[in-house]
Amino acid sequence: MAKKVAFMQGNEAAAQGALYAGCTFFAGYPITPSTEGAELMAKILPKLDGVFLQAVSETATVNTMYGCSGAGLRCMTFTSSPGFSLMLEGISYMIGAEIPGVFVDVMRGGPGLGNIGPEQADIKLACRGLGHGNTHAIVLAPSTPQEMLDLTMVAFDLSFAYRNPVVILGDGYLGQMTGRVELPDKLVRPGLPAWAVWGDAPHRGNLICSIMLAEADLEAHNVHLNAKYAAIAAAEQRADLFSCEDAEVILVACNTPARMAKGAVRELRARGIRAGLFRPITLWPFPIDALRPLLPRARRIVVVEASPGQLEDELRLALSHDGSGGGVPIDAVRRMGGVLPQQREIADRVGALEGGRA
Repeated sequence: MAKKVAFMQGNEAAAQGALYAGCTFFAGYPITPSTEGAELMAKILPKLDGVFLQAVSETATVNTMYGCSGAGLRCMTFTSSPGFSLMLEGISYMIGAEIPGVFVDVMRGGPGLGNIGPEQADIKLACRGLGHGNTHAIVLAPSTPQEMLDLTMVAFDLSFAYRNPVVILGDGYLGQMTGRVELPDKLVRPGLPAWAVWGDAPHRGNLICSIMLAEADLEAHNVHLNAKYAAIAAAEQRADLFSCEDAEVILVACNTPARMAKGAVRELRARGIRAGLFRPITLWPFPIDALRPLLPRARRIVVVEASPGQLEDELRLALSHDGSGGGVPIDAVRRMGGVLPQQREIADRVGALEGGRA
């Protein structure tokens, strides 16, 4: 197909990315601010011989995905923060059974029902709390509608490559904002993987489950999972760097706040402060390999986020495990409850930290 350019919401872009990636099954339960993705899948997926299922709840959604994924089909869902919380037990089952699935979580304000404004308060769930037990999944953090499409396509490939769920973390603004998106020129038509549970002879002997009643068997399975996580951590770190070549102040931000932080970098440069933006695209694994070379020059790191420090926690944990960045102070610009950090707010905070050099 010839490449085409369209203008669409971030939610719609992620849905388009799933269709181009060969998704054939969607299950979900409507929740603002992610519902537009489900609506688009409901319109288009049946026309492509796929299945759209509006489940009775988020719990039903994830368990339906478990069955579909166990059959080797590409499946996904859209949800938002309270709904994502309800899916965690099922995600743990999928990780334990080593089956793929793509979860688009368009984060909103919390805790509880909170509101429908944008927030980044699901980072701890996605990176450190995917249900009970020894669980990890690749967590991708787009910042534009184009990346919503591109990273959704990447998510399906990674999910099947590692036989593990993948989480795409957007935020309420990113899901709703409209942007220019270049559509792919290829449509994936995936086959059945060898491990799928299917009714034909080549697949009939396969088994998908996450229960291992013998302690030694479960320990061996966890050793295997840890080896897979280590391979993912080594191979799948992704980051985007802006004006970091000579940066003495490193802003760390993702999703929509990264757009404000990028503007703040330009403003700070105009004030004579050498600032740069380090944007993690994978929140797990955190892209420490790309950050490490920047640290010897850095005077400080400033984490910009719409949460009470959840991105900073991932940064600090990655630095601790890596044993790097010990002498670089870490400061923060944080907003919560559906309020996002603004460009001037970020620039003024950094200027004050830099001793009024602004």
